[in-house]
Amino acid sequence: MGGFFGAISKRDVVLDVFFGVDYHSHLGTKAAGLTYWSREEGFKREIHSIENSPFRTKFENDLHEFKGTSGIGCISDTDPQPLLVRSHLGVYAITTVGIINNAEELTRQYCDDHSSQFMAMSSGKVNSSELVAALISEEQDFKSGILRAQELIDGSMSILILTQDGAIYAARDRMGRLPVLIGKDKNGYCVSFESFAYQKLGYHNTYELGPAEIVKITPEGCETVSPAGNEMKICAFLWTYYGYPNSNYEGVNVEVMRYQNGKIMARNERERGTLPDVDFVAGVPDSGIPHAIGYAHESRKNFARPFVKYTPTWPRSFMPSSQDVRNKVAKMKQIPVPELIEDKKLLFVDDSIVRGTQLRETVEFLYESGAKEVHMRSACPPIMYACKYLNFSRGTSELELLSRRIIRDLEGEEGEKHLDEYTDTSKERGKCMLKRICESLGFDSLEYQTLDGLLEAIGIDRKKICTYCWNGKE
Repeated sequence: MGGFFGAISKRDVVLDVFFGVDYHSHLGTKAAGLTYWSREEGFKREIHSIENSPFRTKFENDLHEFKGTSGIGCISDTDPQPLLVRSHLGVYAITTVGIINNAEELTRQYCDDHSSQFMAMSSGKVNSSELVAALISEEQDFKSGILRAQELIDGSMSILILTQDGAIYAARDRMGRLPVLIGKDKNGYCVSFESFAYQKLGYHNTYELGPAEIVKITPEGCETVSPAGNEMKICAFLWTYYGYPNSNYEGVNVEVMRYQNGKIMARNERERGTLPDVDFVAGVPDSGIPHAIGYAHESRKNFARPFVKYTPTWPRSFMPSSQDVRNKVAKMKQIPVPELIEDKKLLFVDDSIVRGTQLRETVEFLYESGAKEVHMRSACPPIMYACKYLNFSRGTSELELLSRRIIRDLEGEEGEKHLDEYTDTSKERGKCMLKRICESLGFDSLEYQTLDGLLEAIGIDRKKICTYCWNGKE
């Protein structure tokens, strides 16, 4: 997915932006960048790959070269950025987070209209931030340019711009699928995806952008230059998976939501009579743990950690470029606690079940370690559709999704006509899917959180939450 952070102040903000971006490292694994502006030296920028080492270690040696009263930076799952752009709007830095589904069409149209070209990345695709900058630069000011880009883009795009006079423009994507928050201290302002990132730096909450809203930020204030829209579809996975425990989105804390979600899952199972008799309830580290704590509390079962992740050398199993290495790393990270596994009946709660690959290996690892039974619970409903707005569950084919593969195995293409029935695990088709997944992955039982239960746990207006991954509804 990715995340960005920016700051502008009457004082130097190099360390604020450095640590602010670092606190978004959980949102991306490919590239990261920092750009600073000072009146004396103008722009300075660095971009590094973070596929095989954390953000902090890549940029620490660059800090002594930076100075500036404003700066922006990003963690990216897609393109190297921020980019420096020269246009009739002046020189400016831009970083973006989102997906452009119609990138090829927009690129062709722009090249045809302007007889110009884009730099191609190794994949042959155009850098999304470069394309967004080209669209913005067609207009006479940043506000008009951002509005034009947002209108033309099919997908989702949040934008952060650092201008040649040191001001910052921040724009939340058109449907507000990702958050953009403003923090303030006595010398200036910052903009961030994660509220805890700036709270640790001494800023306090001051404003949360609405969908499609554009603000201009200077050391003196934060001004709305284009108002928020009326519709919002914020991503539910921010609470169930992506978001850091300390974060708040639309006033709802991530950790509190996860506790509540686990409690609702256990409550619903108790009412259905499907609560299994287990020795321990556990969470699949890390984001599954708070869901499991809530489940254990409500089910009155002991919470435990039958295995822990060894993360000092490999903090994220998906960092290596090779799938074989990723799988090996994921396996090597799981360190058992034999006393909590041998001859024990275990129930695990995971934040979601997407492809199921590593989950199968986790179950095998638990049985190899002596588990008597392994029950699995997913903190969200079966994922039926690949996300087309952010990077979560996004792949080359929806058949990469475990639920869709199982449905294809059960009914072939006919199953595609009955996805609603498969999503509802109280119906016959849903029960058949659960049974086949249990057989495939080796669970003694499996249950998914219902969509109603998940939305209840989030607790905001349901019409404002994106549920596309589960029901295909925009």
